[in-house]
Amino acid sequence: MNTAQKVEQLLKEPVGALGFELCDVEFAKEYGDWVLTLYIDKPGGVTIDDCEQVSRAVDPLLDEADPIEQAYMLSVSSLGLDRPLKKDADYQRNLGKRIEIKLFAPKDGKKEFVGELIAFDETSLTVRLDKGELTLERKAVALARPELVF
Repeated sequence: MNTAQKVEQLLKEPVGALGFELCDVEFAKEYGDWVLTLYIDKPGGVTIDDCEQVSRAVDPLLDEADPIEQAYMLSVSSLGLDRPLKKDADYQRNLGKRIEIKLFAPKDGKKEFVGELIAFDETSLTVRLDKGELTLERKAVALARPELVF
C-alpha cells in the first residue's frame, strides 16, 4: 500500500463525518517539496472555507498517525470542474452526464469522443453518442473527464 492509499484509508471516514467525500489523495514532489493533496467534494460544490475546515480537522489526525516519513505540505482542494475520471466513484458521480474521452489508439478511426456516460464497471464504460452507444475498455482510455461547456 503506497502513501496516498494509507492516507486515504486513514482519512476517508473522518472527512466523511464532516460532510465531504474524500475523492482522491495524491502524494507527489512539487518544485522540490513533498505535497499531500486531498481532493474533496460535496453536493453543491466546495468552497475555500470547506477546504480550510477539512485541513484543520485532518492535520492532527495525520500528526498522530504519522503515515508519512518525510516532511510534506498539506493541501486540500476541490475536485475541479475538469478533473479526470480515475476511480469508480468518479464515474459514478458523472453517470448521466456528458464526458469527453480520449483514447490511446483510434477506434473506428477516431481517438476522441463526447457523450453521455450511461454505464460503467471495473473494465469498461458505455457512452451514448449522437449516433448510438459506444462501449470502451477502461484500459484503452487515456483520459476521461466531464465535458466543459462555456
